Amino acid sequence: MRRCARLMVFFVLLLGVVPGNQAEAVPNLLVDSTPTNSVLEYDGTTGAFVRALVPSGSGGLIGPLGLTFGPNGHLFVTNGGNSSVLEYNGRTGAFLGTFIAGGSGGLFEPGEIVFGPNGNLFVASQGTQSVLEYNGHTGAFITAFVPSGSGGLADALALVFGPNGNLFVTSEVTNTVLEYNGTTGAFITTFVSSGSGGLIAPSDLVFGPNGNLFVTSQSTSSVLEYNGTTGAFITAFVPSGSGGLGGGFGLVFGPSGNLFVTSFSGSFVNEYNGTTGAFIREFVSGGSGGLADPTFLIFARVPQPSAAFLLAAGLLALAALRIGQRSTWGRNRIRRR
Repeated sequence: MRRCARLMVFFVLLLGVVPGNQAEAVPNLLVDSTPTNSVLEYDGTTGAFVRALVPSGSGGLIGPLGLTFGPNGHLFVTNGGNSSVLEYNGRTGAFLGTFIAGGSGGLFEPGEIVFGPNGNLFVASQGTQSVLEYNGHTGAFITAFVPSGSGGLADALALVFGPNGNLFVTSEVTNTVLEYNGTTGAFITTFVSSGSGGLIAPSDLVFGPNGNLFVTSQSTSSVLEYNGTTGAFITAFVPSGSGGLGGGFGLVFGPSGNLFVTSFSGSFVNEYNGTTGAFIREFVSGGSGGLADPTFLIFARVPQPSAAFLLAAGLLALAALRIGQRSTWGRNRIRRR
């Protein structure tokens, strides 16, 4: 009995050392596939399809847009079907529950989501022209962080906290990027003026490694670069249609430092040089793994169970079984007496 107990302690420690091979995991690419109601995973180096991390319709998922990993390691995805946010296991993709109930706090047509510096979840509510804040642990509604229409906000789609701690939000109808106080939500300024540099229908934004702001201009199928401090237009970093880009939507800088952009038309993901903007390759080929109308995308470490982990888990189960057998044998001996 004591020997088996010691074995169990040993294997539990082993599991703690290799809980899913996290040390060896490389960041993979996760992409929303809106019409197939799924989140697809691709190899972060080759772009090869890995799996549907969130299978079609899991947990009632319909029309996903925003997705992000939380501090707890779980994946959070917006559900356009009933204006909610769903929570999934970050490794297996298993549905865990509804994190934000449909319509909570007035949420309608949720866009991009992000966990803020305070640990709470901020959601762009397109249908109410606002940004809503929810408790990062419970999903309970806190406040309309950016009230409806504040600063001229119309069709809030994407949002990001900048290096200065403030919140930047795309206003798709007015073709602008608006800046809000990162603590109070108060409107500060129109950071990127309407149509600056040819901006039409901004759909996503990210601060790059050089500190500048990069914005997808969906209607011109391009990525525009703006000064990260003043918002002044610098250049069309990815020129219109470069690499076949059609209706560029989501964008993210990858581990390599290069820029990855989803092409709504053609359903692929392109890779561009992170310094020059030059087209490199079609990273995820059109329709790979069932990809359709891709929107937002993120790089994340999604660990897979390692051989050591599986071996340790099997040995732990075997040790537990042996303890159970010895316990049953002992009880039988007592009965015989």
